[in-house]
Amino acid sequence: MQLATLRAFLVVLAEHSVTAASTRLHLSQSTLTRQIAALEHEIGTPLLERHARGVAPTPAGQALADAITGPLGSIESAILLARQFGRGDRTELRIGYLQSLARSYLNPALAALRQVHPGVKVRLINLCAAGQMRALRANEIDVALIGHEGRLLSREFYARRVQCVPVIAALPVGHPLAARATLRLADLRRELFIGKDDGESPGHNEWIAQMCRRAGFRPRFVQHAGSISEVLSLAVSENAVALLPEFAAEPAAPSIATVPVVDAGAHWDLLVLWQRGRAAAPVKAFVNALNAMPQRPILTARVA
Repeated sequence: MQLATLRAFLVVLAEHSVTAASTRLHLSQSTLTRQIAALEHEIGTPLLERHARGVAPTPAGQALADAITGPLGSIESAILLARQFGRGDRTELRIGYLQSLARSYLNPALAALRQVHPGVKVRLINLCAAGQMRALRANEIDVALIGHEGRLLSREFYARRVQCVPVIAALPVGHPLAARATLRLADLRRELFIGKDDGESPGHNEWIAQMCRRAGFRPRFVQHAGSISEVLSLAVSENAVALLPEFAAEPAAPSIATVPVVDAGAHWDLLVLWQRGRAAAPVKAFVNALNAMPQRPILTARVA
C-alpha cells in the first residue's frame, strides 16, 4: 500500500469531497476515485459514504484515519483496525434511548447484540425524544430508540416500527375509573388530561388528541409535563388522566392506577431510527434484535 494513497484518503476526508480533494492533490477526479476504490478493495470494506452534500467516513474509514494520524499509529495496525471495524468486530455503537424503554426493550436488544458482536463497545445516551432527534441530526448518536415522534425524521433517517405498544390510562388510585379492568376512550370524555411538553416530546399531545377525536371528543389538557414521572405526579395532583404506552408506568407509582385502553387503534408506535448510508454490522444487528421481539398483545373491546 502506497503512502500517497493513504494521504489522498485523508485529504478526501478533510475536504468532505472527492472533487475538492482532487483539485488540492492535482489529480483528476477519476484517478483519485480509482485510488480510493483500490484502498477499499485492499482493506476489504467501504471507507466512504457518498451523500448529496459530499462524502463522510464509514466507521471503518474513521477508524483508519484515526489510527493513521494517531501518535503511535502504524500502517499495519491501522489497516487491521479498519478491517475489524468493517466486519463489526470492533466499533462503538452510540444508542440514544428513552429511560422508560430500558427494561422492556433496550436491555433485551443489547443482550442479543452481545451474542453476535461481543467486541462492540456500546455507549448509551439517555435522551428525551427531542434530544434524540437533535443528536441524530448532529451525528452524535448512531441509533435512536424513540416513539411516534420519530416519524418527523423519516425523510432524513432510516426508520422502522419495531413494536406496536398497548396504551394505558394512568389515574389516581381514588379516581372513580381507577378500579375498572379496562377502559374505552369514550369513558374519559369528561376527564382532564395531562400532556407532555412539545419541546421534550413533539407530537405526543397530538397523538392523544387523535385517539380522542376518533372516540368523539377533544381532550382538555390541564397541564403539560417534561418527564413521565412528572406526568404521573400531575395526574395525582390534578385528579386527571394521562394516556401513555404501557411500559411508561412500569412499575406504577403507589398512588397511580393503570388501566388498559381497549379501543381499536389505541396504540403507541416504538420506532428505531438510524443514520442513512451504509449501516455498520452492529447497527443492523441491534435493529434486527428489536424487530425480532415478540409483539405485545393489545386488548380490544368486543363489538356487540
